[in-house]
Amino acid sequence: MSQQAAPGILSGAVPDAVPLGAPVEGGPARRPAPVTLEGRHVALVPFDADRHAASLYALSHGPERDALWAYLSAAPFPDEAAFQRFYAEAATRTDPLLFAIVETGSGRAVGHATYMRMEPAHRVIEVGNILYTPALQLTPGATEAMYLMARHVFEDLACRRYEWKCNALNAPSRRAAERLGFSYEGLFRQHMIIKGLNRDTAWYALLDHEWPRARAAFEGWLDPANFDADGRQKQRLEDIRAGL
Repeated sequence: MSQQAAPGILSGAVPDAVPLGAPVEGGPARRPAPVTLEGRHVALVPFDADRHAASLYALSHGPERDALWAYLSAAPFPDEAAFQRFYAEAATRTDPLLFAIVETGSGRAVGHATYMRMEPAHRVIEVGNILYTPALQLTPGATEAMYLMARHVFEDLACRRYEWKCNALNAPSRRAAERLGFSYEGLFRQHMIIKGLNRDTAWYALLDHEWPRARAAFEGWLDPANFDADGRQKQRLEDIRAGL
């Protein structure tokens, strides 16, 4: 004797009340272009290997700097020529879209970052491939670079979701994500193989409705009044955001 299908499961019938997500207004996000994002301390500019590679190579290679590359897909490069070739090719791609982080006064490249894994239809984009040399680390420009990129994502590109993903073992990156206002969403186990090694990926995101508070915190922290005469912060970014 044949079995009857359970209503609404095997028979193809649609239940009267199916839980669905909230309607989303608006069309797709804009795809990022190689623009310049200007700040007080740094600017993000389209990466040009002829202009930026020499400085970035000098600041990211040498004794005790191999750790800068530990969690990036590229390894430390054997020489400047190899570095130049790699970044000349990387600068031609549109996803990831590579930006040099340059000091506003000197124009010296002190780091880089990309927009990547772009999904305009879903209004989602990720920030990644972040390299901060010692000349950029722990400076106001380091925070300002991430503020400029986030502001562009939400206010110019009209994204709903801005993602940050990193190797779960990368404690500095995880601390940075949380300090900048991204929320931890979970662990993707055995997500990638990088340089022949397993990578579990920690997943973070900042959403469009969270951006106004995050922006106010960034701007409060970056305000010159938040720094003493020796350049030390008076309030932490996390504390400013918690007080909003």
